[in-house]
Amino acid sequence: MSEDPDYSLFIKKIKEFTSIDLSQYKEAQMKRRLTTLWTKKGYTSFVSFFDGLMKDKALFYEFLDRMTINVSEFWRNPNRWELVEQKFVPEMLRKNRRLKIWSAACSTGEEPYTLAMILAKHGALADAQLIASDIDDGALDKARKGVYAERSLKDVPETYVKTYFRQDGMIFHVSDELKRSVKFQKQNLLLDGFDSGFDLIVCRNVIIYFTEEAKHVLYQKFANALKPGGLLFVGSTEQIFTPGQYGLEPAETFFYRKKV
Repeated sequence: MSEDPDYSLFIKKIKEFTSIDLSQYKEAQMKRRLTTLWTKKGYTSFVSFFDGLMKDKALFYEFLDRMTINVSEFWRNPNRWELVEQKFVPEMLRKNRRLKIWSAACSTGEEPYTLAMILAKHGALADAQLIASDIDDGALDKARKGVYAERSLKDVPETYVKTYFRQDGMIFHVSDELKRSVKFQKQNLLLDGFDSGFDLIVCRNVIIYFTEEAKHVLYQKFANALKPGGLLFVGSTEQIFTPGQYGLEPAETFFYRKKV
């Protein structure tokens, strides 16, 4: 627990109210991010900020947005997505046409919709089970709507933009086919149990914000959720240095395969 009594009490109150355990997040980063928010809103302490969260639903959702770092875009790190598109999905489909895929901490939906486009290109979307989860209800609402600013699509190949988006000025709407294909649901990665039997789990640019102890728990839970031979795809700052302890082995940079 934090040595700052004001922040410690805030952690305790947030956990009691939401089941979110802020002590599992790196303290310096989280405190800095949240202090910026409550200072801007005119509060003088974490405890007074908590009281404000209980009275103002919009502020509470803004707190969740700040806490969960909803920074996302389609095809983020394009060369890694090219591996999914050109290597890993074709490999999976040669073994099984009914893939089970999970986008964990999916934020506002760009990542699962990227997966849906790739599956559709390979004619595998209709048969796939594509799940996307996040802790933030506001982010999930945006994901379900599937409406994005032009800048979010800067790395999407042109053929995909033409096929799976409807443009309205500088706003782009995801096709109904893709929206129907993704099952969005709320989930707390640290607290909730995971489904199993996944061919691919994508969790990128989220684990970096957790403590080392929380990372260890998450990597083991992800490994347990994969089927033998299944893949875990992590972010560009989240390399697993000893994957063997989780029953994983490197498949490509930032991809780890569950040992058979």
